[in-house]
Amino acid sequence: MHVTVRDNNVDQALRALKKKMQREGVFREMKLRRHYEKPSEARLRKNAEGQRRQRKAERKRKERLGF
Repeated sequence: MHVTVRDNNVDQALRALKKKMQREGVFREMKLRRHYEKPSEARLRKNAEGQRRQRKAERKRKERLGF
């Protein structure tokens, strides 16, 4: 990951870096790796995330169709 600092504006570069890391999912990955997650727990979490994504997509689809 690469961020350029322009005109010695470190604050702006830091904001850009944080935004890039957020988009890449680095913070989420760090949070998940803080503690050991049993394979069964990981499976349940991934399944729940998939269901959540599916429900959200269905809501968006219905919203677009005017329900």
